[in-house]
Amino acid sequence: MKKLSLLDKVLYIINSVAAVLLLLSYFLPFVSPKSIPFFAILSLFVPFLLLFNIAFFIYWLIKLKKQLLTSLLVLIVGWFALTPFYKLTAEKSTTKNELTIMSYNVRMFNYWKWKNENEVETKIKKLIQSNNPDIVAIQEYMLLPKYSINYPYKYIKKRYEKGRYSMAIYSKFPIINKGFLELGKSSSNGIIFTDILREKDTIRVYNLHLQSLNIKPEKENFGEEDSQKLIQSLKYRFKLQAEQVDVFLAHEKQWKGKKVVCGDFNNTAYSWVYNQISKNKKDAFLEAGKGFGKTFDYWFPMRIDFILTDNLASVNQFKTFTEKYSDHYAIHATVIW
Repeated sequence: MKKLSLLDKVLYIINSVAAVLLLLSYFLPFVSPKSIPFFAILSLFVPFLLLFNIAFFIYWLIKLKKQLLTSLLVLIVGWFALTPFYKLTAEKSTTKNELTIMSYNVRMFNYWKWKNENEVETKIKKLIQSNNPDIVAIQEYMLLPKYSINYPYKYIKKRYEKGRYSMAIYSKFPIINKGFLELGKSSSNGIIFTDILREKDTIRVYNLHLQSLNIKPEKENFGEEDSQKLIQSLKYRFKLQAEQVDVFLAHEKQWKGKKVVCGDFNNTAYSWVYNQISKNKKDAFLEAGKGFGKTFDYWFPMRIDFILTDNLASVNQFKTFTEKYSDHYAIHATVIW
């Protein structure tokens, strides 16, 4: 530190803080938000911390300073500890008897006109039908008059008896069982599932929509009046997510067959929520995706929508769509058992 300029000393202090925070974030998947809710907030900033530390490493490398070791060592640990932030590998080859799955948070088909775009529901319908997936899981579905996606089997569950806000699973194959997991009367979120009969196989498909963090990226302090109020709101919502994950895991234990778990988790791949749900499963993006896998319409790549399979499945393809009909992007996977 003695040989550093004043500017470099300040930068190294910032570098050290970023490195410590990134190191702490490696423990995030193992700490329930119910025990330390404030710690869970850090999961939202892991991608930023990764980029900060990469930038600091490059900076010290160019200057040939030993301070590069601080970020380098933390990044090396992260290489083994973290879910990849960026995937270099491309999709795999296709085979016969594949099952194709699409998951999409459609934001109620722009019912409240958040986006300055007309006929969003029709455009989403065309997007789905042009890709022709075998199964479609939709979050924030809105029951609209005379609107339907052309599939022979479907399960649409309204969140409230007199409302139109719902979740949906569409299928080309018969649905022989279905159900809804209650996540609390005060929450508009939910989990639905269907058992789908495909030839001699029964495949369970879970469609998850976990508690929203209610973050509005385009507004100051993400839509809250002050930062303290934002932190308290996030802590509360992370705890709700943890409780909802417990409900899902208790139900999932009862099923021993083939399964797909997909939906909007409203949390990143660096969180306790993702770690718990993805245990003993394959993440379709990690198996066959490429790039950042961004699923939320924000300037920074955030992956909060997922398609997971049991470990016996193989994922041959994964795609994230770029159409901006919602605040989420649709995702699509090709799976074979």
